[in-house]
Amino acid sequence: MRIGMALRTAALTVAAAVGLGLAAAAPAGATTDLDRYLDLPLVNRDAASAPGGVNPELPYDAARLRDLLDQARREGVAPTRYAALLYQYWLVDATNKAGIDLKSWNPRAGVAANRDNLVKSYRFYENLQLAHRELRWAGMGGQVGADFGGGLIDFELLGNVYDLPGISEAARTVLGAVHQAAGPQAVAMLPKGLSALAEAGPNITPEDLNYINGMILVMQKNIFSDLMPMHDAYVTEGLSALEEFEDAGLFGPDLMNAWRDVASGDGDRIAEGNRALLRREQEWAVSAQWDQVRGYKGSVGEAITYLSGAAGSPSVAGVVPPREFHPVRIPVTMADGRPGQLTLPLPDWNWSVLDSRWDYITSELLPKYNFQVESNWPALESAMKVPYEAQMETHRPLLNIPQLLTSAAGELRVTPIERES
Repeated sequence: MRIGMALRTAALTVAAAVGLGLAAAAPAGATTDLDRYLDLPLVNRDAASAPGGVNPELPYDAARLRDLLDQARREGVAPTRYAALLYQYWLVDATNKAGIDLKSWNPRAGVAANRDNLVKSYRFYENLQLAHRELRWAGMGGQVGADFGGGLIDFELLGNVYDLPGISEAARTVLGAVHQAAGPQAVAMLPKGLSALAEAGPNITPEDLNYINGMILVMQKNIFSDLMPMHDAYVTEGLSALEEFEDAGLFGPDLMNAWRDVASGDGDRIAEGNRALLRREQEWAVSAQWDQVRGYKGSVGEAITYLSGAAGSPSVAGVVPPREFHPVRIPVTMADGRPGQLTLPLPDWNWSVLDSRWDYITSELLPKYNFQVESNWPALESAMKVPYEAQMETHRPLLNIPQLLTSAAGELRVTPIERES
């Protein structure tokens, strides 16, 4: 058992003995109240399963959960047996501090029902960064959350108010411009999502958008539920609390080492530790669900996930939009026979694909956010102190998608490739 946890267990045992007297041993075979909460599976660790916490058998009262945890520690119960109890306690504590009602938190209820949860989640993230300079994952997550939340609001409006054929027609305008400039071979080399958008647009229903919005909200809750209990434990009790997470099997030594880096006080290690937390978020917490969304109804999921990247405009200072990061570049043969290149200001990649998303995050978001923390803290601090509702309302990119696509078609360029002499 870890040193920190051993000391905590010893202290609790002494306190119980001195303050309350040692309780009489329970009769052989008796079942205590604690027993019903041991060895519980994390059936709702994935928020797609159901609303609420990690197991429906667990209470939501933080004091009650703490008493049960303390009892398990006093009695020397193996941490792996009370993992669900430990997880639920810190998740309840984090949601309480954020002002979120965990028991009723249901991503499937839609964007309007979850708007307050979005605002409170990301406000909590940014507050952690403002109070603890080393918690860069939380700060970057809070900033990017404004883009994320604004996009979700727009997706819901697209389903409820606006018709999607306008987007489809704009995508077809792009395909037509490429065909005219470079022929059908170039059209065949365009990103799959762009062709899917032209094909699927008229067939996307409000129900499709509601399903995808629900899945994205599930991912948002999964990220909070995985990483915020760790952050809350760290700022409340330090690394020893996180060692208990590891002892309980809630994460492995790689993530424990990442938290030691975060707490190290060394700039390079802090950056590397936060990078590991970011990888945890993107791979462990949401990667499979992004794949599921992209695969939804064939071209429908492909189109909407491509659209989310094409329209995005990040909040982090200095970060180029996804459409400008690896834009479409296609080799062509010009009318005079010379080799050329067709360039289109739209992404040649899909945000929902882990490797592509990670390339963008580590090339753009992460280094430029680290620069803000290390070299431009006053400006970052000022941005984070803006009320979060205002932050989110200024990042509503999707309502301008037809104009964005039409503009991209107008900015298409075919340029010669100079031969090396």
